[in-house]
Amino acid sequence: MRILVATVAAATCMAIPSAARARDDAQLWLGGNVNVKLGDQFRFSQEVISRFSDNRNGLYEVEMNTMLGYRASKNVTLWLGYTHDPNYAGGTFTVMEHRIREQVTVDNLAKIGRGTLSARMRLEQRWREGVDGTAWRLRPYVKFNLPFRAGHKTALVLSHESFIDLNTTGFQRVEGEERMRNQIGISTPLSKAITAEIGYLNQHSFVPRGPDNDDHAATLTLNFSF
Repeated sequence: MRILVATVAAATCMAIPSAARARDDAQLWLGGNVNVKLGDQFRFSQEVISRFSDNRNGLYEVEMNTMLGYRASKNVTLWLGYTHDPNYAGGTFTVMEHRIREQVTVDNLAKIGRGTLSARMRLEQRWREGVDGTAWRLRPYVKFNLPFRAGHKTALVLSHESFIDLNTTGFQRVEGEERMRNQIGISTPLSKAITAEIGYLNQHSFVPRGPDNDDHAATLTLNFSF
């Protein structure tokens, strides 16, 4: 895993003050996402993401997202879904998290040269078994897709997502922006129905009264559309 991300991680770390690098971590994120059209207006999405960490000695999370979408217009889709999110330490189960999520996605929000900007606003309610409280979180997200050549689908992909905690609980302890994810990758079709995306993601976590943390993740995602 370190081999996959070491070069990019090292370059990123050079730009971050030493006080902010108290807990850098090399990670690997493997994902799969299936999108199915249910008629003209409805969509079904099933996503699974497995996350592995050097600092946590292997598998630490398997995030499973089930969503139903309603296409309100050509570019706008409204989604409602549930997230089943078991957490692990070195592959050993530790705690179960459940989430309800509502989101609005806007495709083709703007054209910038050959590139296309899209956006998403996601609201989550989170519960952890054995811990009191409902944690509310807002996740604004923007993505820029730039084809390498006009008329071709292989593209450079840039994205940013912020995690904004709206309250505090026993497990959600930062009120305000808790972390951000910045990603760069390449997306390319493997067939008419399958697209692969490979890249690098930096997850920067803000730690109150302490040094911030950075996760450097190599990412690979397969998207299936039917």
